[in-house]
Amino acid sequence: MTSPLDAKDSAAKVPDGPTVYVCVTCRKPGEDGDGPRAGLLLAEATAEAARGTGVTVRQVECLANCRRSLSAAMRKKDSWTYVFGDLTAPDDAAALIDGAMLLAESEDGLLPWRGRPDALKGGLVARVPPLVLGPIPEDFE
Repeated sequence: MTSPLDAKDSAAKVPDGPTVYVCVTCRKPGEDGDGPRAGLLLAEATAEAARGTGVTVRQVECLANCRRSLSAAMRKKDSWTYVFGDLTAPDDAAALIDGAMLLAESEDGLLPWRGRPDALKGGLVARVPPLVLGPIPEDFE
């Protein structure tokens, strides 16, 4: 579990295992300006759900997915990055951790559809390729 400053710290170690990035600036439509933002509540609940799992949770400022907030992203070393929206705090914290653990077990760096929590099926916004992308398989059609 890390603090919001970690996302700004260029010296912060990039973990090999799965990382969930939760937007702490997200608000739900009509959310009152007083009190903590729903994104922060989701980040805190996700960090709590991650205890003892090996999943790192990082708080970030704005994933630029405001129309589909609450937002989070997940990745592991050499994997695709997945961006999710339409999340609910704190209800979807466990789904984010379950998804990150599925990604951690993936050998090809892809988050499997089978076993993926419903919030991560309907809430998928984008899948971003890793910085180093392997060749397209010969049997690809």
